[in-house]
Amino acid sequence: MMKVAIGSDHAGVKIKDDIINVIKEMGHEVEDVGCDCDSSVDYPDYALPVAEKVSNGEADRGILICGTGIGMSITANKVKGVRCALVHDLFSAKVTRLHNDSNVLAMGERIIGPGLATEIARVWLETEFEGGRHERRVNKIKEYENQ
Repeated sequence: MMKVAIGSDHAGVKIKDDIINVIKEMGHEVEDVGCDCDSSVDYPDYALPVAEKVSNGEADRGILICGTGIGMSITANKVKGVRCALVHDLFSAKVTRLHNDSNVLAMGERIIGPGLATEIARVWLETEFEGGRHERRVNKIKEYENQ
């Protein structure tokens, strides 16, 4: 069982609720950091708490949703230890876990619909890091980050 932190801005609320249901159905614990409205809010106010929870070990993984996923992914990747992948297809969802050991997933509600978003989340949560030659590469990122 994993603990997954999830957050969205106003443009990702609908898909966030669908993904929360998927996370629970998979038997994982979920922490929703917001938002819960459709009036305009600032995406860093939700991306940073999710990314920080992953960075400090309060959550195993994080999921972020905004209009495009771009703002969320840029913000999350500013937090030490976070490898946030912006994903809008199933192949990328799988490969970013296999090869990059991504620990935060970002998606755009205005780019994809709820059906695809929930499948992306499911694939991303089910896929384990492959390690091997990929571990060497991820470790180079970690080493740079720790300088």
